[in-house]
Amino acid sequence: MNYILFDEPQTREYLLPFTFTRPVSEIRIGIITIQEKWEKISGEKISVATENYLAKKYPLVISKKEDNIWINGSILPTAELVKAIKALKKGEGIKSGDTLIAINTEKEILKNFSGKIKGNEWKGKPVLKVNRLWDIFSLNGEALELDFNFLTKGRKSAPVSKTNTLLGNKIFVEKGAKLECAILNSTTGPIYIGKDAEIMEGSVIRGPFALCEEATIKAGAKIYGPTTIGPHSKVGGEVSNSVIFGYSNKGHDGFMGNSVIGEWCNLGADTNTSNLKNNYSTVSVYDYSSKEMVSTGLTFCGLMMGDHSKCSINTMFNTGTVVGVCANIFGGDFPPKHIPSFSWGGANGFTVYELDKAFETARRVFERRHKRFDNTEKAILEKVFSSTRE
Repeated sequence: MNYILFDEPQTREYLLPFTFTRPVSEIRIGIITIQEKWEKISGEKISVATENYLAKKYPLVISKKEDNIWINGSILPTAELVKAIKALKKGEGIKSGDTLIAINTEKEILKNFSGKIKGNEWKGKPVLKVNRLWDIFSLNGEALELDFNFLTKGRKSAPVSKTNTLLGNKIFVEKGAKLECAILNSTTGPIYIGKDAEIMEGSVIRGPFALCEEATIKAGAKIYGPTTIGPHSKVGGEVSNSVIFGYSNKGHDGFMGNSVIGEWCNLGADTNTSNLKNNYSTVSVYDYSSKEMVSTGLTFCGLMMGDHSKCSINTMFNTGTVVGVCANIFGGDFPPKHIPSFSWGGANGFTVYELDKAFETARRVFERRHKRFDNTEKAILEKVFSSTRE
């Protein structure tokens, strides 16, 4: 069988700005991305069906010889669900209410997707589905626990220096990780330290928590779970219930809570995100689908920042702020709660962050991580620039 993760159109809209630059299944939640979860649990190589302008970076493979199994890329897998999907025969599907989970069909889902779903109702444990921006941090604890159990099953943790204080027995450290004089409390949830990651001295961490490959926690940081720091990221200060996809920095003091940060972002020193309104009412955020503010139903919700966006020192983000792709934010006072892609400015107003300048910054940032900002990356940002020009 040939397995394909597809972007559910409405869900992709809901998950902008993160899905401007990636398929839904490339969202990191828990320890690894949704696609990595499916590949590891199924033992299969899986391709992605997404928007045309993303296809070069995330190519689709459709088989003419094997059955093509299309899987909803916003759903997190379990062994039980994978087993049921592998048993699907031609024309069979699985759904949960109005949500298509998977289907065995020769048709291309992206072109033929509709709300009318034919399939058997899923009778197993309720599926976890990333449907809205705030689901990424709200479901992160459950996702992290599932990933931890799967990734560490039958394996032995690397030894940890006795200079550290370890509480609980759900701490797993991969080979090459460095940590000294840190306090790790896994009585509140599992703690996973990835390969060649580093936790500097004086850091205090409460699980659930994941520090991915070659990521760094700066000295004296305070981290409250459920929090995930993606690969090659650097984090300091105080962080609570947040997800950083990877290759992004919050390297200094300042608070970040109930937030999601994409890739290639940088938060300047003493950047702070409000995650609670003064009147304790529910938080609303900008929705790209309706172009209106929508209620999250949550009391706590912080910053949602798309790829390549950056802010200067002492930036203050209001509760439920949504920042697009390639925004550059600076100046005093609170900027607006929705900052469109390719915005340059702050509370006193914005101009357009021109493509050539954005490309030059991206090139430098990539080089710092020994990566190449190539024509494929440029083409994606050009498409985002043109589609968000209004």
